[in-house]
Amino acid sequence: MAIYNTGFDAANTAVRAFLTKVGEHYLGRTFNTAAGAGRQDWRHIKEEVFNNECAYCGTVKSSLQIEHLVMFNRTEYGLHHPGNVVPCCENCNRRSKREDGTHATWEEHLLNVCQREGATQDQFAFRRGRILTHINDSDYKYPDLSAEEKHAIRVIANSLYENVKIELGKSLDLYKELDLAFVKSNPQLKEG
Repeated sequence: MAIYNTGFDAANTAVRAFLTKVGEHYLGRTFNTAAGAGRQDWRHIKEEVFNNECAYCGTVKSSLQIEHLVMFNRTEYGLHHPGNVVPCCENCNRRSKREDGTHATWEEHLLNVCQREGATQDQFAFRRGRILTHINDSDYKYPDLSAEEKHAIRVIANSLYENVKIELGKSLDLYKELDLAFVKSNPQLKEG
């Protein structure tokens, strides 16, 4: 639970909601991992495709989290789509960063995790191959977006992000104006 919510939080949530809807557009149905077919998809991915193992370190756990391979944010614009999610332990669900401060790709992150834990080249190749097979699986294939589609998603997501922040600011200004006009100028409302 957030301790302090900002306009950035609301704007980021709006972008993730948009990326979810675009992912569902390509999937042709909803992908709610908490209920219905989406939940069944997630359980299949976690239990059958990845055998309840973290996609990065191979640790077997019952409480694996959803990891978006192409990050689900306004930097990478990854879609919430079955072909973009893998099970991940809590430790591995903190994406590595490059020297320039940007987030690593999932492949770079996998390599970093494997190097950190001393995995063999064969273990790295197996984990990478399993992820690639999942991304390209006919049932869950992640959309192969054209440059134009990626650009359109980026433009709309950035516009949505900025507009939500602007609307929050306008809403606060409106509240201040109404508060001044109706509450502070009417002593009966202050007492009630």
